Amino acid sequence: MIQSTPSPPRCARHLSPCPGERSRRPQGLAPLLAPTKWGRSGSRSEPVRGYAPPSRGGSRSRAAILFRLLLAAAFLLFAAPAFAVVLVPPGNRHAEQPPVPNGSLHRTEAMKTTYESKYRKIYNLLRTDGDLRAKIRSVAAQYGIDPLHIVGALVGEHTYNVDAYDRLQTYYIKAISYLDSHFTFNYRGENVDDFVRRPQFARCNAEKGSYDLWTCRNDVWEAEFRGKVVGGESFPNNRFSAIFFQPFYAGQTFGLGQMNPLTALEMSDLVHQVSGLPELSSSNPQQVYKTIMDPDLTLPYVAATLKKSIDAYRNIAGFDISQNPGITATLYNVGDPEARAEALKRENAERQAKGEEPRLPEENYYGWLVNDKLAELRTLF
Repeated sequence: MIQSTPSPPRCARHLSPCPGERSRRPQGLAPLLAPTKWGRSGSRSEPVRGYAPPSRGGSRSRAAILFRLLLAAAFLLFAAPAFAVVLVPPGNRHAEQPPVPNGSLHRTEAMKTTYESKYRKIYNLLRTDGDLRAKIRSVAAQYGIDPLHIVGALVGEHTYNVDAYDRLQTYYIKAISYLDSHFTFNYRGENVDDFVRRPQFARCNAEKGSYDLWTCRNDVWEAEFRGKVVGGESFPNNRFSAIFFQPFYAGQTFGLGQMNPLTALEMSDLVHQVSGLPELSSSNPQQVYKTIMDPDLTLPYVAATLKKSIDAYRNIAGFDISQNPGITATLYNVGDPEARAEALKRENAERQAKGEEPRLPEENYYGWLVNDKLAELRTLF
């Protein structure tokens, strides 16, 4: 039986929740780190092949040598990556599952169920619904990822955070119901669209895409408003998504992928470009909620979120996590992949400067389960 222990503050560890908060994709516990060989900094360029000392045979020989040098330089310039990318191998780095946070335990006890029962429920939904598996395969192909990354996110969410519905049709019914609801994204009567017009957010106006725009706004909230008094008005010490984007109750995520509305807004441009779905707007919260509740619409957002994590760790930290669904599930759980990749990059630079071995991304409790069940899940696909 999985034991539950208190989790450390996110302030102290890369993938842990801040006190009193649930991540917009719930909390992680352990940093995505583990020792490995390093191939990024200090990698040496190979000598140019085919070079020989110039003979005294004349200008034709020298021209041939120069041509080969230029050809080799062009190859290195256009064909070689900016730095070596280290492949994160499949499987878990931990022999035993990292501790599960108490919040997950309390939710499971309140539903009078167990983690194993919840896992079996989402597994059976995937096993018995061929249409759902076909949708997952199709969306995964659109985003160039293994379907098991999407499956891992669904399994983790429905094992540790919510209980899966028995039939996919229930998600469609729920999605339709939100279109008739009347609510806005606001805090104390101030709509989020008005709130982000405050001067503190001016620097975000230069951002072009939805991901960069809403990430910038989230950063401004963290730096300028969270837990502070601004213009005589006090703001709660809680996440931007929890304050403005959960009008029914805090800690709320939705649908098959348990997507947070702010995450959906961040991924809107990518999903529009890849899947051709309409762009989402914070001024139309009903459409946002319908999108994340409707399985046909939310699966592309799940895939886009996972793809963003894979790209962030490759481009920022120099790690290829595309072969490890437990790592992508961990990032889906805790969120903020770019900030976490930057933190890992900084730590490994410090470790290298000290002559220490660098660290590799590592799964938390949520991703550990995904890797542990991967052989069984793969049989479905």
